Amino acid sequence: MGRLLAIDYGTKRTGLAVTDPLKIIATALETVATDTLLVYLTTYFGKELVEEVVIGLPKKLNNTDSDTAPAVRSFIEKFKATFPAIPITTIDERFTSSIAQQAMLAGGVKKKDRQTKGNVDKISAVIILQDFLTMRG
Repeated sequence: MGRLLAIDYGTKRTGLAVTDPLKIIATALETVATDTLLVYLTTYFGKELVEEVVIGLPKKLNNTDSDTAPAVRSFIEKFKATFPAIPITTIDERFTSSIAQQAMLAGGVKKKDRQTKGNVDKISAVIILQDFLTMRG
């Protein structure tokens, strides 16, 4: 059984999360420099079976694309060209960063660790993946 992998794409850093093989629990995987993301994914896909990738698509409150959405859409095209056998699904990622910050605060994460942007990116990816799992039922 393959895992699901979530991507919280950013122009500088990208957060990644994965499920267990039974697709029950979403767990933070890594934060990688976006310019090395495809290389990282190639290595990861060589070690782990991934059935589907879920990527957060940033939207504005009025449901139109945010300013960073074109960069995400461009990455999706590169992903499809590089990994044509792996389906990729987009999910609305509005508020995931603020939800991630709140989750870290509620979880007692130290201020220094909450201010580490890579931690927020990973947790945002977990939230994207958990939302996708919930939607799938």
